[in-house]
Amino acid sequence: MKFTFIALLGLGFAAGLVVAAPPSPGIRKIEDVMIYADPQYHSAFPSIVRRPDGELVVAFRRAPDRRLLGDERFTHADPNSYLMLVRSQDAGRTWTKDPQMFYAHPFGGSQDPCLVQLSDASLICASYGWAWMPSAALPKLPKPHTVVMNNFVFLGGYLLKSADGGKSWSPPIIPPRSEGEPRVDIFGKPLAAFNRGAMCEGRDGRLYWATAASPADGAARTEVHLMISADKGVTWKYSCPIARDARATFNETSLYETPKGDLVAFLRTAGLNDHLVVARSTDHGKSFQKWEDGGFQGHPFHATRLPDNRVLLVYGYRHPPYGIRARVLDAECLRPAAAPETVLRDDGGGIDLGYPWATMVTPDRALVVYYFNRADGTRTIEGTFVQVE
Repeated sequence: MKFTFIALLGLGFAAGLVVAAPPSPGIRKIEDVMIYADPQYHSAFPSIVRRPDGELVVAFRRAPDRRLLGDERFTHADPNSYLMLVRSQDAGRTWTKDPQMFYAHPFGGSQDPCLVQLSDASLICASYGWAWMPSAALPKLPKPHTVVMNNFVFLGGYLLKSADGGKSWSPPIIPPRSEGEPRVDIFGKPLAAFNRGAMCEGRDGRLYWATAASPADGAARTEVHLMISADKGVTWKYSCPIARDARATFNETSLYETPKGDLVAFLRTAGLNDHLVVARSTDHGKSFQKWEDGGFQGHPFHATRLPDNRVLLVYGYRHPPYGIRARVLDAECLRPAAAPETVLRDDGGGIDLGYPWATMVTPDRALVVYYFNRADGTRTIEGTFVQVE
């Protein structure tokens, strides 16, 4: 009897292992698509929105591939870095061949156009810039509070608005600095707030924006703060810190509002093994709870609501094998690390890739856009279609 009991117990345990299925990843890769490629240019940092009529708009930064002009390498700061966009009328299968240049900064190159579509169907694009300066001019800049990278000086952030789907754009809106930000621009003026990541329009109609800033003590790291606009991005007011810590750098943050009404910040980090950090506000942006380690690596993150209120979180992966990854989180984004990871691309040619952004293109299909390279070649804007399951 003892043997029989143990045997039955073992069989039952084994049967349990057989029938217990692993958690569903929630998405299935369908295929990849080329969105924009030109071997003369380094194209990067895309964002995407789906217009009310179904048109898809992808914005990205484009600059010359300086290696073709004799340089040994390129940098992400370039005086000829302009904001471009392409469109698709067929749910992302084909794209306009010739991109529209929609902004060229008068004093330098622009970076990371971050699109958000508001409830009135207008578009906002957040960006920031770097000005090239001759070496002899650098000592004459306001010291010590300008940000200098080689011969480039940081210009701070700005925003553009469009009421016609991106065909025309407003003059730049210059936001205020984040509270405590000690840095200044090339003219000695307070450094305007900036960020790479998705804004979030809340159900209250306000626009929430996570901005990066230096700490008041001027240390090299950055922290992230919340700015709020009550007039659809025209004016901004400082609200509160989102995440800061003496050990780590936080930046490139996307915001997402859950069905419950929480604001969830998905932050890129340095000093924490490149892990996702998550911070949450349960009082509509008046304060954020202590940040938490998300438990996995990514560079950086973007969150999209699925039709059943789950959340598609996409992120670049700048460790071998280089590529793009995704997870489907629960509606309130409570346990990101518990969600199975789906590898969308693992054929990248190095760390210079990623920055994905996603949108639904049909009721059961999403398009994830990102920049990519193979064997350190042309940087292209590409996408991956995923089936939502």
